[in-house]
Amino acid sequence: MDKATLKELGICVIIPTYNNKGTILQVIQSVSDYCDDIFVVCDGPTDGTEELVRQSDHPVNVIAYQPNKGKGTALVTGFRKALKRGFRYAITLDSDGQHYPSDIPAFVETIKEHPDALVIGSRGLKHDNMPQKNTFANKFSNFWFTVQTGKKLPDTQTGFRLYPLQKMGNMHIITSRYEAELELLVRSAWRNINIIPIPINVYYPPQEERVSFFRPGKDFTRISILNTFFCFAAILYGYPSMLIRKLLSK
Repeated sequence: MDKATLKELGICVIIPTYNNKGTILQVIQSVSDYCDDIFVVCDGPTDGTEELVRQSDHPVNVIAYQPNKGKGTALVTGFRKALKRGFRYAITLDSDGQHYPSDIPAFVETIKEHPDALVIGSRGLKHDNMPQKNTFANKFSNFWFTVQTGKKLPDTQTGFRLYPLQKMGNMHIITSRYEAELELLVRSAWRNINIIPIPINVYYPPQEERVSFFRPGKDFTRISILNTFFCFAAILYGYPSMLIRKLLSK
């Protein structure tokens, strides 16, 4: 697979980043082996990440703002910019180096077989150095996704995804941080967008090298509130919407 394939399909790559100056340039370099259309969303960094991105040897579209607003806001900001540029799809991956851009061809091959699907990377739950809290958070999120949509996914917490931008349209979400990735999945399921998991590789550095901005107390509280809201929303809107869309598609 060459870069021309991504251009033909209308695929760009969006990399949201906060304080990741130690890894962001390597991530950009690795992604540039597969795609020329790269958007880096600098979500209010304070460690010089934005300056490094602007000095990258590889041309990137830089979106920057202050202060930090959260990963959800960064993703939606990137989506809107990509839509304005006419892209049909956006592959997202994290800037901390845990994802392998060499998996990008797998996303591309999947979307060629299933146009306008949402393709989501599946990490599995038994990788070396995977934090125990990540395993719990994933199982927790997977459970509530099934309750709210009637569908099952093996990994609802991964940030390595391919979003069908034009199919999603200007999807409005109510969350702005990590929990936004779950909300995007739930809302996509309610729109009957086909969600396809594919296996991906992942790297977790040793504990002493790990950089994480996940705050268990605050983030789990927000996620719990979100899940409570979406359980009610699923009954009042989500399930009826899926049924109506299914009947209209026949």
